[in-house]
Amino acid sequence: MSASSTRPSYAAVLRTPHATRTFTAALVGRLSYGMVSLAVLLAVSRATGSYAAAGAVMALFGAASVFLSPLRAALVDRHGPRRALLPMAALYAGLLGTLAAATWRPGAPAPLLGTVAVAAGACTPPLGPTMRAVWGELVTDRRLLQRAYSLDGVAEELLFVSGPLLVGVLVRFAPPAAGVAVSALLVGIGTLAFVTSPAVKNVAVRASRARARARTRIGRGLVQPVVVAAGVGLSLGAVDLLVLAFAEQRGHGDDTVAWIFAALSAGSAVGGLLYGAVEWRAGARVRLPVLTAGLGLSLAAAGLAPGFATLTGAVVCAGFFVAPALTTAYLVADESAAPGTRVQAGAWVNTAVNAGISTGAAAGGLLVGHLPVGAGFALAGGAALLAAAAVGVGTRYPRARPQNQKHEHEQKQKHEHESGTA
Repeated sequence: MSASSTRPSYAAVLRTPHATRTFTAALVGRLSYGMVSLAVLLAVSRATGSYAAAGAVMALFGAASVFLSPLRAALVDRHGPRRALLPMAALYAGLLGTLAAATWRPGAPAPLLGTVAVAAGACTPPLGPTMRAVWGELVTDRRLLQRAYSLDGVAEELLFVSGPLLVGVLVRFAPPAAGVAVSALLVGIGTLAFVTSPAVKNVAVRASRARARARTRIGRGLVQPVVVAAGVGLSLGAVDLLVLAFAEQRGHGDDTVAWIFAALSAGSAVGGLLYGAVEWRAGARVRLPVLTAGLGLSLAAAGLAPGFATLTGAVVCAGFFVAPALTTAYLVADESAAPGTRVQAGAWVNTAVNAGISTGAAAGGLLVGHLPVGAGFALAGGAALLAAAAVGVGTRYPRARPQNQKHEHEQKQKHEHESGTA
C-alpha cells in the first residue's frame, strides 16, 4: 500500500507494490477490446459478403457487452475478481474463438454469427472497472489515486487507438478472423495474469469479508458521474460523423479524417497526463461539471472552424478535457461506492459513456443529413454543456478536507468496516 507521505507522481504510482505487474496484465487483456470491434466487423463482412450483416452483428455484440456490464461487475464485487473474472474470460475467449473459426472462410450464416456475437458480448470480463477498483485498494492516498486513474485513462485511450492499427497490420498477412482469434488470446492471457497478481487476491478477500450483494441500481452519489459520462459519450459519438462530413464538404480524403481523430486522442492523452499531475484544491465534484463544460465549449467552437487546421486545433482543445472529465467521473464514482461495490460503480460510468457514444453516433447520422456541420458541432457540444449544467446547478459541494486528514478519515472508516464485518 502507498503511504500518504509518498510524493504524488506517476512514478510513485508504478512503484506501489504489485502495481506495475497488475496494471500491465490488465492492459494486455484490455488491448483485446481495442482490437475486437474492427476485427469482428471485417471478419463478418468477409464471411457474409454483407456490410449490413456485419453492422447488425457488431450492434448486437456491442449492446450485449455494454448494457450487461453492471451485472457482470456485480458478480465481481460479490464473488471477487478471481472467482468471477476467470469464468467470464474463458467463456468470452472461447466464444470469440468460435466466431473466428466460423468466419475464417466465406459462407457462414449471419444468424449464427449474430448468436455467437451476442453470447460473447454478454461474457465480456469488466477488466477496466476491476482494475480501477484495484487501484483504489493499492493506492490509499487520494492524490496518488488521481494520478493512477489518469494513467489508467490515458493508457486505455492509447489501447483503443493502437488496437485498430494492429488489426490493420494483421490483415495484411492473414484473414480478418485472425484478428478475432488474437483478441481472444489476449483477453485470456491478460485476465489470467491479472487475477493471479497478489494485489487482486487482496481485493477478493475484502469482497468476501464485506459479503457485498450485487447491486445493479444507481445510488444517489453515482448520478453525477453517470450523467457526465453519458454527456461526454454523446458528444464524442456525434463528433466522428461530423468530422467525416466536414472533410467531405471541403474535398479532403480519409487520411485527413484519420489525422483529426488522432489529434483528438493525442489531446485527450496529454490532457489526462497534465490533469493527473496537478494537485487540485477544488474537490472532484466541483471539477466535474467545469471539465465537462470545457469539452462542450470546445466542440461548439469547432463548428466555427473555417478549415482543416483550425478544426484540428479545436479538436485538440476538446481532447484536453476528455480524459480529465472521465477520470474525475471515475474518482467521484469510487468515492460514492458503498463497501464492496467499487467495480459496479466504475462499470456504471463505463456503461454510460459507451451507451452515450453509441447514441451519439446514431444522432450524428441524423444531424449530418439535416443540419449544417457547424450546427451539428454546436449540438454535440451542447450535449456536454447540458450534462455539466445538470450536475452543476443546485449541487451542494462538501468542504474539502486537507489531504492528510481525508486520508486518515478514510483509513479509519475502512478499519471500522472491516472490523465489523470480519
